[in-house]
Amino acid sequence: MPEGDVVLRTARRLHAALAGKLLTRSDLRWPSLATADLTGRDVLEVVAVGKHLLIRVAGAANQPDGGLTLHSHLRMDGSWHVHRTGERWSGARPEHGIRVILANQDWTAIGHRLGMLDLVSTADEDSIVGHLGPDILAPDWNPATATARVAAHPDRSIGETLLDQRAIAGIGTFYMSEACFLRGVNPWLPVREVGDLPALVELAHRLMTANVERGVQVTTGDARRGQEQWVHSRSGRPCRRCRTTIRVAELGLPPTQRAAFWCPSCQPGVVPTDAGAPQRPLGAGPRRRPVASAAKPYRHP
Repeated sequence: MPEGDVVLRTARRLHAALAGKLLTRSDLRWPSLATADLTGRDVLEVVAVGKHLLIRVAGAANQPDGGLTLHSHLRMDGSWHVHRTGERWSGARPEHGIRVILANQDWTAIGHRLGMLDLVSTADEDSIVGHLGPDILAPDWNPATATARVAAHPDRSIGETLLDQRAIAGIGTFYMSEACFLRGVNPWLPVREVGDLPALVELAHRLMTANVERGVQVTTGDARRGQEQWVHSRSGRPCRRCRTTIRVAELGLPPTQRAAFWCPSCQPGVVPTDAGAPQRPLGAGPRRRPVASAAKPYRHP
């Protein structure tokens, strides 16, 4: 699932293409919004709030409803793409996956396979994003406030709490796993037992802030393919620090459980969802001669 840094870059790209311009086309391919039409409205701005995208448009002269906000969430597979108006839609993304088309005289923005789409009065945006905790990439980010929101769940695992968008908005499994590794914290450790909680929260903030400008998700300082991260998506491979095999297990309870990656040596502690079975590297092809006792390769949800 795209995390806050990806969503913020997407918002900036959409803002550059749409803000300050009149919409000449509006096609909302979402059952509850099929009759909505934003054509003729000016786009005011596009902003990110955690993992949520808000496209704010002005009220129409002949429609007294005031400003509206088109809210989208990428979920696992969603994406936004911008191309010159009039250019043919290209790439491997099928037409049936399009959920939104917004165009002005110069640019066309296409929302593809979006996970959520809502249209609300701008004055009612809180009905969509009001439950979120502080945005980790917001200009007014306050680490003390964010740390207090995390510390308010002392008995919950630190991994689950960092992923809870009501505590901090924007962190996903990538930055949770990477920040916990770099601080030597087991993701299943209760919040109350984390030695330096402010340092962990601020580290996640620094990692994400750096990658907004970098354009790729790198935590090791090495942007070469396959060298970008410490533990995330590296189960079955050796730890870059101690050579212990990286593992993956479920964090949280169904139906919201997520995959957490960690090094058992660098991040010691109890992992109740790990059976200890051998784990082959993610992406490894099937063995020609399967071993009966070997675990099946993990598939990232």
